[in-house]
Amino acid sequence: MAEEALVVVDVQNDFCPGGALGVEGGHDIVPIINQLMGEFEHVILTQDWHPADHSSFASQHPGKAPFETVQMPYGEQKLWPDHCVQGTHGAEFHPDLVTTRAELIIRKGYHREIDSYSAFFENDRTTPTGLAGYLRERGISRITLAGIATDFCVAYSALDARSHGFNVTVLLEACRGIDLNGSLDAMIRQMRDAGTTIR
Repeated sequence: MAEEALVVVDVQNDFCPGGALGVEGGHDIVPIINQLMGEFEHVILTQDWHPADHSSFASQHPGKAPFETVQMPYGEQKLWPDHCVQGTHGAEFHPDLVTTRAELIIRKGYHREIDSYSAFFENDRTTPTGLAGYLRERGISRITLAGIATDFCVAYSALDARSHGFNVTVLLEACRGIDLNGSLDAMIRQMRDAGTTIR
């Protein structure tokens, strides 16, 4: 297991029921993930970490509503309700998530002008978070992904991990999705097509 890491994606208050961008059943995966942590030598957490005026927030685009899209210099960007603002309760990890096992916390989305779904790249698909280099230096070649949301941050992380040559498994019982207009099935297909193991 020394070559394998559990990467837990964005299990934060704002992505759980009652949060600014709450995903149905998001809190239900916390005990599953806590148990999984005991099965891995390496545990890494990601944390959405936006400034209050982040460009992916619909509130920063007059006349636009959450879930509409706009064009950014790096391409199409879906707009979101204000969420996971740095230093707020919503940005904190779910209070029942065991964070003491984490050897690394990757914060993403902290640059105002660019969103970041993936644990590996920002949404321009070129600016790295540094996670790939960290995993390689630690001799980790296989990762298992869990967290929120299956069809956005988990899926983008899986696809980018595969593009880096990592062996990737996504545990669906330890994930919850948003499912905007069929996005969940579409992203599961993309992950499978890229060689991700879906369990």
